[in-house]
Amino acid sequence: MQQKQHTLHHEVTFSGKGLHTGAEVTMTVCPAPANHGIKFQRTDLPGKPAIDAIADYVSATARGTTLTHNDVRICTIEHLMAAFLGMEIDNALVKINTAEAPVLDGSARQYVEAFAQAGLEEQDEKRFIFEIREKFVYRDEQNNKEIVFLPDQDFSIDLMIDYNSQVVGNQYARLNKVEDFAGQVAPCRTFVFFHELEPLFQNNLIKGGDMENAIVIVEKPVTSEELHHVAALFNKPTLERVPAGYLNNLELRFPNEIARHKLLDLMGDLALIGFPIKGKIIATKPGHQINTEVAKTLRKLAKREALKPVAPRYNPNEEPLFDINGIRKLLPHRPPFLLVDKILQRTNEYVVGVKNVTMNEPFFVGHFPEEPVMPGVLVIEAMAQVGGILALSTVDDPENYSTYFIKIDKVKFKRKIVPGDTLIFKLELLEPIRRGIVNMLGQAFVGDVLVTEGELMAQIVHNKK
Repeated sequence: MQQKQHTLHHEVTFSGKGLHTGAEVTMTVCPAPANHGIKFQRTDLPGKPAIDAIADYVSATARGTTLTHNDVRICTIEHLMAAFLGMEIDNALVKINTAEAPVLDGSARQYVEAFAQAGLEEQDEKRFIFEIREKFVYRDEQNNKEIVFLPDQDFSIDLMIDYNSQVVGNQYARLNKVEDFAGQVAPCRTFVFFHELEPLFQNNLIKGGDMENAIVIVEKPVTSEELHHVAALFNKPTLERVPAGYLNNLELRFPNEIARHKLLDLMGDLALIGFPIKGKIIATKPGHQINTEVAKTLRKLAKREALKPVAPRYNPNEEPLFDINGIRKLLPHRPPFLLVDKILQRTNEYVVGVKNVTMNEPFFVGHFPEEPVMPGVLVIEAMAQVGGILALSTVDDPENYSTYFIKIDKVKFKRKIVPGDTLIFKLELLEPIRRGIVNMLGQAFVGDVLVTEGELMAQIVHNKK
């Protein structure tokens, strides 16, 4: 069964400083209706304009991800966006009174904990998940960065980083499934190298940074003068001197916390696709620039995919749910009018069936002798028979019932069906079955091509004895 969309059960408010601006931030994450997506609303601007959290609007990626559209700007959103993706929240309105999200403790942990406490609300609309169907590679040759996407049955990430650092070393992180995000990735904090602190302060890029919201990596021993200077920048009375490692003898939450935080950032940037992903991701030395470029590319692909009917997967080597003998037990039709060969899948909401079209079909004798084409009315009949399998699955004794057309609407024939074609039918309920009335969307595919579609309405009727 397809997943449903989710939003928060009730609003949650966060307060803190922006990492780069140092501004005091009040941010409230509110529930939103289905198909709303994630939007940021600047409550401090005239008219309280909103901006969609999508990759199309990425305007800067230095030390964080910034969105800009129609003079509305919001920055450092990657930790919050990762929390939305990791908690599988599809719709939310984020009301914020400045241009930067709060850094909190430098991770996504507080977001995740607050969302879990608020609870999620399932919505009626189905969730579109962008499925990676073939290998996709995005490379930044100049910086030796690469992100690879592979088909898979779930969502997972393998990530490698190399900062040529004696302290950090080469690190690897993995997210096996999205359910592990809260415990394995969300707590991992942002980081900075000690030698970067002075230029970052000089360029007003970490006004809100302190020892509580960032890991400071010290590559080599530092002098007392250097420590005193940095302590003054952070408004601290003193900082502990360490031979090499992490400033103030900070204790890591995971041995590979640096790599895990890069994985968190990657998830936050990929959330800007606007759709969750099903597939395996392998990232080498990712960063906000390559992350968001990939998100832009995948968003275009996902939008095209969302608009395109997707053919059900058909593997002839797999055992069908019902073979022809099983179908004969469910449907009253018999040759030459039994037009379904296999049923591949059946859930409470949809059914998938197969019709192999051969030159031996009796209708090809007259339709047409010189150019055999399967009659459109028989394509619809085959589609309806597949739908009948779904309809009759709702009664305890299907052998005692039949389904009868009461309406056919919006039928389109997009391509001829000829001998040698294998028709894959998908019939999906448009609304719950009530009083024996079944309303379905029917689609017929040859390969990945949609060849016929229409809306079918039928009634389940008890057979007369």
